[in-house]
Amino acid sequence: MAGRDSHPDDRSLRELIRFYLIDHRTPIGKLVDVGVLVLDLVFIAIVVVETYPLTETAEAYLWLTEVTIASIFLVEYLLRLYSARNRWGEFTDPYTMVDLVSILPTFVVLAAPGLVASATAIGLLRLARVVRVLRFFRFTKDEQFFFGTVELGTLRAMKLLLTVLSIFFLYAGFFYNVEHAANPAIDTFGDAFYFAVVSLTTVGFGDITPVTRTGRWVTVSAILMGIILLPWEASRIIRAWTDDGTVDVTCPECGLTGHDPDASHCKACGNVIYQQIKSKR
Repeated sequence: MAGRDSHPDDRSLRELIRFYLIDHRTPIGKLVDVGVLVLDLVFIAIVVVETYPLTETAEAYLWLTEVTIASIFLVEYLLRLYSARNRWGEFTDPYTMVDLVSILPTFVVLAAPGLVASATAIGLLRLARVVRVLRFFRFTKDEQFFFGTVELGTLRAMKLLLTVLSIFFLYAGFFYNVEHAANPAIDTFGDAFYFAVVSLTTVGFGDITPVTRTGRWVTVSAILMGIILLPWEASRIIRAWTDDGTVDVTCPECGLTGHDPDASHCKACGNVIYQQIKSKR
């Protein structure tokens, strides 16, 4: 959620809604942020908890909680579209698309319970619900949070950690939904998460193995993701951490490399820096 320094004085209703949806400084803006974060955590917890043995009463309570939170998120989604300056741009924004996909399964079940009675349909809906974990990336769009401002390096570390956990969670959800009916070793989401971690880290203890063809392909893709995406994401963030913000220009007089972007003279010898290189930036 991107922060802003403006204030909600003399605004239309549409502008006021947009302000509080992205604000981190005012009490209302902080309340919205904290409320959405807590509801996101509960929304994700429901996906995990429902894979464990529950009483009928507990299942009914979880379903009521899910419908309530999904309804709140639907209102948030509609308010974002209503208050956006560019509604089509907001609708096609990846964060907004994730918001929509994360609540669709709940309303599909509510609207047409008879259409989702098959095992295939239920599995697809469960897979869609796993995408809810991606909602947390909206909180890492900039350094502004409801508790204050964090350093850019800290934000990058948070993004890396969130990326790793999201990949683990997504693959655990995929693996659980394709394996739990056929694999006696996958009873709960915790079993699938454990398998996702040991697979993505290429440890592979061998105590849990896929028994379905789809499960094997999920495992292969998870291992490839662990080999390719995680090191790439980590190296990208490390490069950003080590970037000192200088321009890679070499002084022709003394040979010093690396100058400030707005420097017109070498900071070591005072010689004029080759302006054509600097002007390209």
